[in-house]
Amino acid sequence: MLKISFALVAMLTAVPAFAADAPPLPDARPAPIPAARGPSLELAAEAARVAIDTCAANGEQKTAASVVDSAGILKALLAYDGTSQRGVQSSTNKAVTALSFKTETSQLGERAKNDKAFADQIAADAKLNVRPGGVLIKSGDEIIGAIGVGGGKTDEECALAGLRKIQGKF
Repeated sequence: MLKISFALVAMLTAVPAFAADAPPLPDARPAPIPAARGPSLELAAEAARVAIDTCAANGEQKTAASVVDSAGILKALLAYDGTSQRGVQSSTNKAVTALSFKTETSQLGERAKNDKAFADQIAADAKLNVRPGGVLIKSGDEIIGAIGVGGGKTDEECALAGLRKIQGKF
């Protein structure tokens, strides 16, 4: 019993001595994540609204428009009544595809026609959409987001109208 008590006392007195030499523990809080660049919520909603209104003026009332920031986070999504789930998903996929490849989806579609390896890469990922309708949002030379429109025949024209409405406001 005496041996156990002596060992316990030795351990208890030694721990504070070792702890005094140890470096302080790092701050347990994670570093703040910097906000992604992109249009404000108000500008994203404005761009999406202009995009679907442009499609409606073209006689296409079952369209959707998505706006994403530079991290691909959805900032705004508007869809007219009666728009299919496919049109909604298409708009988001076009915006994310344009952002991922740093170019308009219409240009990617042309590339896919002439580059089998690229076409195979696109076909392998159901979330990539290289049909016209995905355009980049830039502030100067910096890409800060993208707009995608889906569900119509003039998707790119509609996306460009939304882009023109907000360009230069950020």
